[in-house]
Amino acid sequence: MTVERPVVAVAGASGFVGQAVGRALGDRLHLIALSRGARAGLPGYREARACDLFSLKDAEAALVGVDVAIYLVHSMLPSARLVQGRFQDLDLICADNFARAAERAGVKRIIYLGGILPSDTATLSAHLTSRLEVERVLGGRRPALTVLRAGLIIGAGGSSFEIVTRLVRRLPAMLAPRWTSTPTQPIALSDVVDLLGYCVATPATAGEIYDVAGPEVVSYRALMQRVSVILRRQRRIVPLPIITPRLSALWISLITGAPRRLIAPLIDSLRHHMIAGDRRLQAAAGIPGLSLDAAAALASAAAAPPTAYQAQRGRARGVRSVQRLPLPAGRDAAWVADEYVRWLPRGARPLLRVERGPGPIRFFLTGTREPLLELTAAPERSQPDRQLLYVTGGRLAARGGRGRLEFREGPGATVLAAIHDFEPRLPWWIYRATQALIHRLVMWRFGRHLARLAPAAPTAMARAGNHGRAAGDAPSAP
Repeated sequence: MTVERPVVAVAGASGFVGQAVGRALGDRLHLIALSRGARAGLPGYREARACDLFSLKDAEAALVGVDVAIYLVHSMLPSARLVQGRFQDLDLICADNFARAAERAGVKRIIYLGGILPSDTATLSAHLTSRLEVERVLGGRRPALTVLRAGLIIGAGGSSFEIVTRLVRRLPAMLAPRWTSTPTQPIALSDVVDLLGYCVATPATAGEIYDVAGPEVVSYRALMQRVSVILRRQRRIVPLPIITPRLSALWISLITGAPRRLIAPLIDSLRHHMIAGDRRLQAAAGIPGLSLDAAAALASAAAAPPTAYQAQRGRARGVRSVQRLPLPAGRDAAWVADEYVRWLPRGARPLLRVERGPGPIRFFLTGTREPLLELTAAPERSQPDRQLLYVTGGRLAARGGRGRLEFREGPGATVLAAIHDFEPRLPWWIYRATQALIHRLVMWRFGRHLARLAPAAPTAMARAGNHGRAAGDAPSAP
């Protein structure tokens, strides 16, 4: 008798955890690799599906026929040639698209690998705040959510561990800022993957939130010393508490070659104690975790796959611009989109005029006849909490592009105004110095306009987002 294997889609399959999932679990599960480039040939994966998570349509197509979805995505790296906006907002859009698509496709469960949270969540770093937001958004839809919260994952190719090993390899002596004395509880990559596999095979984990960690608590300074012993490099580490996180991010970027956009949020999070509150999942699964030395030795000896920031070089195209704006009480994304079109001629007076009719919405420079931009509503792809428009023409848009613009509700009485995959007709250096800056200024002024309206109240997403114990119109020219 043939036992049918569960169909498991892995978002972020080309990352270092995703690749390890394929190698370790491919013989037990029908794995589908989801990545922006649809990388075929990843070991252990039966299929590869192209999935740009900034596109809800892409996500819906990618999750058809899937039983369980594993979410391993982070957005701290560029996803376009020009990115305007915070990584927290980019993360939020990807997670919201994934949750919506999973609900529509009938996915039974989502398993999310997030970050360990300190006991005091009132002053979380931007990185950990984003992890918590993603967790709540993924848990706000019909598929049951299982959350694994981990700190530093020790494995070849992991951004954090690669930064540690590069520092040890390249510096004969290191100045250790204050954050290097913060305690952390690292976990081996192999243990994380085994626990993900256990959750896939154990439906009773649905709806639960687990901390996962290795058996040892160490400071980051002690971790670097242990790695230096494993690598047989004599390294002197000198405490120097006057170095700020910003200076730390700068010199780490210079030494390791990793981009500051990736390093800065990670360094900011290192002020938090990343210690597991409980390890009941590991007790149930019989996976206590490798020792720190064993995990570091395995990671140091293994050939590292390309890091995420290396793999993305040269791939990014177009413009992505996201702004988080206040949402007035009693209003939804449909109202915000309509209000934007009403407000824009006043907000950009006397430069712009807007023509609205039964067809596209057109934006003109005052005194001209050819539109700067033409947007066409997509009512069949829109809902009250998310309004979508396609860029279908205009002097500022390249022909044949797939640019689109959306307003969607976010947590905490906010709305995200987002441009995706916009291809400008202007040369890039002119676009960056003119159109891109004007768009950000206009959106900032619109945000101030919304803030002056009635006081905000929690949105449907914010009310639905308290998971488990954790607790057709358009905008401006992009």
